[in-house]
Amino acid sequence: MTDLKISNTIKYIGVDDTDIDLFESQYIVPDGISYNSYVIFDEKIAILDTVDRRKAAEWWANLQEVLGGKQPDYLIVQHMEPDHAGLIAEVAERFPNLQIVATPKAITMLPLFFDKVDLAPRCIAVEEGDTLSLGGRTLQFFHAPMVHWPEVMVTYDAKERVLFSADGFGKFGALAHEDEWACEARRYYFNICGKYGAQVQALLKKAATLDIQTICPLHGPVLKENLGYYIGLYDTWSRYAPEVEGIFVAYASIHGNTAVAAQQLAEILRQKGAKKVAVADLSRDDMAEAVEDAFKYSHMVVCAASYDASVFPPMHDFLHHLKIKSYQNRRVGIVENGSWAPCAARVMHDMLSQMKNIDIVEPKVTIRGAVKAEDVKALEALAEAVMKKD
Repeated sequence: MTDLKISNTIKYIGVDDTDIDLFESQYIVPDGISYNSYVIFDEKIAILDTVDRRKAAEWWANLQEVLGGKQPDYLIVQHMEPDHAGLIAEVAERFPNLQIVATPKAITMLPLFFDKVDLAPRCIAVEEGDTLSLGGRTLQFFHAPMVHWPEVMVTYDAKERVLFSADGFGKFGALAHEDEWACEARRYYFNICGKYGAQVQALLKKAATLDIQTICPLHGPVLKENLGYYIGLYDTWSRYAPEVEGIFVAYASIHGNTAVAAQQLAEILRQKGAKKVAVADLSRDDMAEAVEDAFKYSHMVVCAASYDASVFPPMHDFLHHLKIKSYQNRRVGIVENGSWAPCAARVMHDMLSQMKNIDIVEPKVTIRGAVKAEDVKALEALAEAVMKKD
């Protein structure tokens, strides 16, 4: 079991999953993922969430070790997604006197995942602000719909000033892999919760009314130091505000000519004084990281080849991801390539126009085949337009 100290009465029983290749069957996680779960000991004992069935044996061993033969009274279900709720039915079976605490919406979802057992008689439905006494402490529950499922709630322990934040403040990477928090937390946030900025803002407003000293998420490390840093980043991300003044150049190239144009544009931007320039090859780089960088930087330029009277699919896929994650409030330049019938710019413009508050920069650049001297001049003009101060 991971040696993670929260307090004398709050124990960590989560597990690392370093065997998984894709989280939610789409996000690469080279450093794995943690499924976090906790136990609070008081006059009554509460388990907070279970884990993915992939790691059932390890989780049960951790639970039995910390319980030491004691019987838990409650299972608090903050989120019904299977990576956290996979063992609810088994817990109910092994502890017949245990009650399940969850939002009304979560309770209605239980039969969707556990259709062979009626858990409803074991459930306590909690509304916004409801409390549960464990004896020496009282837990308070706050609904967090669409962060990032509709049934989500978070739990606050006022005695120890701990917020159990469900998927909020989560991060890719197993706990055994120590790295800087923001990078993988950012990639996690924008790809998992990015669509729901308004709902995250609502949760942050609730959290601001609480005295929080520790944040215990369902993925990633427990946060104890410098909480203002983490909360500040979540505020920036959920307002769709740029985190970094810089330019993200994303390209989709078939035979390499568009890649050359993108790299030349990046160098032009640097020469003209851009504070930060990042470049991604959408055909080869991690799509989730490209989405992360699009949200991270204040400006973006998309460069793509024309393809089948449209745009090269990796770019179409990228822009589709941005749309469904509510990309907004950015200045964007466009570069297309097309040997005989350039059409990528039109498609990219149409897709970007469907997003909120996107300032599409003119002039668009059209390249036909290899990059030529006149194309470099056009790229320089685009760089100046992208970097132009309002």
